[in-house]
Amino acid sequence: MGVLTIRNLQKTYANGTRALKGINLTIPPGMYGLLGPNGAGKSTLMRTIATLQDADTGDIFLDELDVLKEKNAVRQILGFLPQEFDVYPKSTAIELLNHLAILKGVTNAPLRKKMLNTILEKTNLEHLKNNLLGSFSGGMKQRFGVAQALINNPKILIVDEPTAGLDPEERNRLHNILGELSTEHIVILSTHIVSDVTQLCHKMAIINQGEVLVEKHPLSVIDVLNDKLYRKVINKNELTIIEQDYQVLSTKMFMGQMLVHVYAESTLDQSFEKIRPDLEDAYFYYIHQHNLNITVSR
Repeated sequence: MGVLTIRNLQKTYANGTRALKGINLTIPPGMYGLLGPNGAGKSTLMRTIATLQDADTGDIFLDELDVLKEKNAVRQILGFLPQEFDVYPKSTAIELLNHLAILKGVTNAPLRKKMLNTILEKTNLEHLKNNLLGSFSGGMKQRFGVAQALINNPKILIVDEPTAGLDPEERNRLHNILGELSTEHIVILSTHIVSDVTQLCHKMAIINQGEVLVEKHPLSVIDVLNDKLYRKVINKNELTIIEQDYQVLSTKMFMGQMLVHVYAESTLDQSFEKIRPDLEDAYFYYIHQHNLNITVSR
């Protein structure tokens, strides 16, 4: 399947926004998570890998294939599910997939039929292939999006925020599909949903404001917080005081009260409970540290 290598990738838009600031990533076969908040530069990076826009400087290689210069060759081996996409509501799933397959150069009719049947089976859409796309639920449309991305058996599959807006059942179904696909493809999962990366990815990066903050196995990303994470249930009016005295990573409501997660280098008093960190805690830590460094540098 090869390895996708990204080096010093930079992109600044006409309005002055620096979307990518020297991105360096190594993406091996399997499921790779790209985690970051909205506006972090994830979609810009995905569109650049997918040859839909140009970078200002930098390189992307799939083994020896120059992604930025050999765009037509890349498009033959790449599948892309964008964050937002439209379907023809009066077309059936099989009709539109057949049309898209022809556009992708799959002109042999028997071969095309066999390939599309396999794709429909993989994405659990075989029983819906003759249904109008306008009747599909959000989850069905996302599975259709994955199906069209699989046409011509791509080496790289890019999925941008695939589970956003899905109910838990559809989300689990899509997780299972992507997990199975990652055994045969490089699958890049771009998301702001931490649990998607926790459940699916063997390697990941956290990106914020166009910069890579960390690139590791998810369990290694968590290591930075070992023996340094605490939580405490507080009243809402205590939050301001807590934020002044401690490094608060996150807050959430718990049985009508506020639960705070705090990072501390030294042991805190007994009103705080030391807890085992998870990837969400590590994500908030890296984003918090990065934002803090930016503020200090200014």
